[in-house]
Amino acid sequence: MPTTAAPEAFLTALRNPAPEPPTAALAGAPPATWLWRVATALHEQLPTDTREDWATRLYALLGEGPETSTLYAAHAWHSDTVLPLLAEAAHDGDSSAFAALTDLHRAAARGRTADQDTWRSTLTPVLLRLYDAAYDRTSAYAEAHTGARDYALANGFSATEADGYGHEYARLSSDANARSSAEAHAEALGPALGWAYATDGCEAYADTYPDAQLRAVVRATTERGDSLSAPRLAEGLLSALDCGPKP
Repeated sequence: MPTTAAPEAFLTALRNPAPEPPTAALAGAPPATWLWRVATALHEQLPTDTREDWATRLYALLGEGPETSTLYAAHAWHSDTVLPLLAEAAHDGDSSAFAALTDLHRAAARGRTADQDTWRSTLTPVLLRLYDAAYDRTSAYAEAHTGARDYALANGFSATEADGYGHEYARLSSDANARSSAEAHAEALGPALGWAYATDGCEAYADTYPDAQLRAVVRATTERGDSLSAPRLAEGLLSALDCGPKP
């Protein structure tokens, strides 16, 4: 892979991302909108001492003209990097949902995509687990505990009783809110992602906010103990682009 230094305009575009790719900062055709949004989110998530090297390698790859008019790279990235990371982070021994979705992505990368309903039904259990794991329970628990404890103190509870009440309320509310958040994301994203994948629609995929999904993956895997998930996701994206068909 060439290692031509990325121009400052490209690096600036990554540091201060716009919704659309920066045509003027690239020698060739700009990448698809979905790819640009994922790339800017990855750049943001990478450790500061590795961002510029990764950006330079991305710039070199884009100069080679990888195929981004289809969702090949997205399917390859999900099957080879994203889903294995999520399966590792699950810690519950049940990888069947991740395996089923991986099979769909691999088939789609070979040109045999499933219909929207199949995608949606296969995506739903993975989305539920992703957004449940990505929910910021620590902050939600602390906020709920403080509010409930203060309410109890204001209504005659002793300090010990109020603290216990706060913890019980925080436990119940944070678990319920995590489930509600996961269900809302799955309900919203499932049909939209299913349609994008079923139709091989790059713009439809961009409209599902893949950058926000990427941040959720990083949060979920980091919460479960993987401090290197962002670098692994970034490397996986480069591999998917490098190994894909060329136009």
